[in-house]
Amino acid sequence: MALDQAKKAEIIAKYARGENDTGSTEVQVALLTERIKYLTDHLKTNKKDHSSRLGLLKLVGQRRRLMRYLKNTDLERWHTIKDALGIRN
Repeated sequence: MALDQAKKAEIIAKYARGENDTGSTEVQVALLTERIKYLTDHLKTNKKDHSSRLGLLKLVGQRRRLMRYLKNTDLERWHTIKDALGIRN
């Protein structure tokens, strides 16, 4: 797993909408983005690791679905999280 508890808690605290918020769309997208960054770096050095590449594609698809949901429900929150994380769409 790419994220240790301290890093995960830091991300949750940064993107949480409330005090006990750990599962909002923004938090999920931020956590997925960190895992995607980790796997991208991993695959730069381990080019033949096809199982990790498949996992990366699944994570990207999950993040895309969450971002689509957020865009359809609350466009302002979508713009905020997109700009904060540097995601294209």
